[in-house]
Amino acid sequence: MTDAPIFDPHAWKLTDLEADMTARARALGKEKFADRAEKWDREAIFPTDNYKDMHEAGLLGICIPEEHGGFGAGMRAYCLSAAEIGRYCGATALTWNMHICSTLWTGTLADDLELTDEQRARHKAGRALHYKRIVEEGALYSQPFSGGGAAAAGFQPFSTQARSTEGGYIVSGKKIFASLAGHADYYGVLCTHIIEGKKPSRSDTLYLAIPAKANGVKVVGDWDPLGMRGTVSRTLLFEDVFVAASEELMPQGVYFQAASNWPHMFLTLSPTYMGISQAAYDFTVAYLRGEVPGTPPIKRRMYPTKQIAVAEMRVKLEAAKSLWFQAISEAQCKPSKEQVLRAYATNHLVMETANELCRLAIRTCGGQSMLKSLPLERLYRDSRCGSLMLPWTAELCLDRIGREALYEPGESDD
Repeated sequence: MTDAPIFDPHAWKLTDLEADMTARARALGKEKFADRAEKWDREAIFPTDNYKDMHEAGLLGICIPEEHGGFGAGMRAYCLSAAEIGRYCGATALTWNMHICSTLWTGTLADDLELTDEQRARHKAGRALHYKRIVEEGALYSQPFSGGGAAAAGFQPFSTQARSTEGGYIVSGKKIFASLAGHADYYGVLCTHIIEGKKPSRSDTLYLAIPAKANGVKVVGDWDPLGMRGTVSRTLLFEDVFVAASEELMPQGVYFQAASNWPHMFLTLSPTYMGISQAAYDFTVAYLRGEVPGTPPIKRRMYPTKQIAVAEMRVKLEAAKSLWFQAISEAQCKPSKEQVLRAYATNHLVMETANELCRLAIRTCGGQSMLKSLPLERLYRDSRCGSLMLPWTAELCLDRIGREALYEPGESDD
């Protein structure tokens, strides 16, 4: 039997597609991913077996348009499904996000943007190549974002650079915390197109799919972090890598337009932590009822202190679920100021609530819950990592909420 859905399709008025996708994700998570999660974490290895299962279930193409062989899901359907996977394996859900961005950004999101006829035709022709690889071959795309500077937060041009050459580009630079490093087939790299005589600009950002086996692509460094160990987010180096023009995921300038007009695109890390929040609550209830596999069937639910703790956890969980569902439901091109502020608040709340629920779960369940043989210890470590992730870290969310609530565009105190 699978677990009850995080978001009941009837109560939350999900579409038929959303109900189907979340059911597929929940079944895979419960039946296969949950038992494997300890291995990926303990050994810090990539969950390759999980991705084979997701390809067979069609989930690698969840956001690929139907005419290209996918399910044609939008952002909300993806987010709801990713939360279900995060409930059972945080590393799988987080790395799935990196893959899905390459299809969501180039699919539904790009269709909302104002492109010229030439840009639209070029984009549709280009993305068809990537979609075919994913659907037919099970190709895995990654989304290395941070280069170690302020570019990932949206303040500067990306330090990885691309220069035009015959038939494409020469790319040089690096990406740190590059999830799927050494395991993706293509790296969806954001880089600055260097144009002679022009100052580097974020508006000239290129979004290129760099083949993992291309000459000059290197994976370096160790990976031994606090949590999310199965993401294998090592450093990627690009040393004069030739990338064909046909490998564009978006034409030049389109990513910048997307980042400016579709800010909810950066909310896609949050589903993983929504799932972890649910997992922490689920574990606590099962543990106090004496129903956790591998532990003695001893009930602890009769103590008032335990009951109050579970009640507090449930209140926090319901608050996070409600705000998060609202935010992913209103994700759109050119959202209102209030919707953007709500998105920042949502990301902050979900990331912080995940760790708070794990903290309460450990305190409530007691010493045995700290053992690595049980999932709660892993959930706690994984949950602490969410607030650190660019481009919307917890600190940056608060900074933007405070500033944008008090200032209208163009206002200053000068």
